[in-house]
Amino acid sequence: MSLTYSIREGLAGLRRARFATVAATSAMTVALVLIGVFAAVGYHAHQVTNWLRQRVGEIEIFLEDDVDENVARALYARVQAIPGVAEARYISREEARQIFLEEFGSEGEVFLDEPFLPASIRVRFEPSMAAPDTLARMVRWLSTWNHVDEVVFNQPLLVKVQQNLRLITLIGLALGLLVVLAAVFLVANTIRLTVYARRLLIRTMKLVGATDSFIRRPFVVEGMAQGLIAGLLAAGIVALGYQMVAGYLPQLEGSQGLFLLGLLGGIVLAGVVLGWLGAAWAARRFIRQVPLH
Repeated sequence: MSLTYSIREGLAGLRRARFATVAATSAMTVALVLIGVFAAVGYHAHQVTNWLRQRVGEIEIFLEDDVDENVARALYARVQAIPGVAEARYISREEARQIFLEEFGSEGEVFLDEPFLPASIRVRFEPSMAAPDTLARMVRWLSTWNHVDEVVFNQPLLVKVQQNLRLITLIGLALGLLVVLAAVFLVANTIRLTVYARRLLIRTMKLVGATDSFIRRPFVVEGMAQGLIAGLLAAGIVALGYQMVAGYLPQLEGSQGLFLLGLLGGIVLAGVVLGWLGAAWAARRFIRQVPLH
């Protein structure tokens, strides 16, 4: 009976204070859209970050000039078996010659009188291993292998990329937290105004013996209902915007399945949770302040 009453009164509260409900729902919708945009951008930024770290953290193993082709192939197989290797490519002396000509053009033929380019193995690691310290240890270990002349990777560039990505991540988290706090504040402020408008009814209920928790439940239901409506609206806006952006960026088409479904479900759930948090905090605080005389 208590639960039925709370739900009925909470939903009725949406109709009684329509202007406040529309204002709070609209503000929450905007906040949830921003949260959804931050989540989508953060996800794809993470994908780009992994791709960038793998490229910048690429290691190239140059083999000795007199290494036999069979030995080189055996080293290539050994590199492929290293845990954490995402991709490895063997480049023979002839293939290195072709790459050199493609990059330097016909002018590069002056340097090709003798086969001075060694065979090499290019290695890309999983994103979890593409860190400066980890790759530096890997380079030192690979340098001890037989028939390996030199192992190189651009450590200063990778360190710089790591620092910039860390800064961007912190800024994104700070902005996302600010949006979440703003959404909670908006719901709490709306519930506060609702409590103030019904202070006489709340005082009467207290006088007849109603507990604060009993009085608070309809307001919590009202806040959750506002959050649900705002979540559904925000999910629709984000889905439409995502489809429009995907039309210009074909790279996003592959992530429209589980990620998009999870994102939209997360937005709806976030709306309900934000509505619940804001309403519970405001109702608990301000109902206690309603005097009995």
